[in-house]
Amino acid sequence: MAMSVLSLPLLSLFLLFLVINSGGIMSFAHGQAPGQGSWCMAKPSSSDVELLENINYACGVANCSAIQNDGPCYNPASLLNHASVAMNLYYQKAGRNFWNCDFKKSGVIVVTDPSYGDCKYQYSK
Repeated sequence: MAMSVLSLPLLSLFLLFLVINSGGIMSFAHGQAPGQGSWCMAKPSSSDVELLENINYACGVANCSAIQNDGPCYNPASLLNHASVAMNLYYQKAGRNFWNCDFKKSGVIVVTDPSYGDCKYQYSK
């Protein structure tokens, strides 16, 4: 009898491990429904230093040509806008996990598409 009592918790942990590692519950951002999009944005309360660090880090991994002078996301030409585009490019490329939008607590995940005009925020399923 003791054997079956011990095996149930172990089986539960094993199943949880499988779900997490198979792209199950960990593939969604907090509060995100299956099939719903998510994007990473810079928090408006972020400092200019934080925003510049985020741009530099994200653009070291992702192609940030969209925020260059002739890019579709250059305007408005603000650090907040450029950081949001760059952070989202990184977030999408890194797999849309909530931790890929942390940026030392200066990022926030949104579920409303922030695209505007010709600036289309990348979204990967």
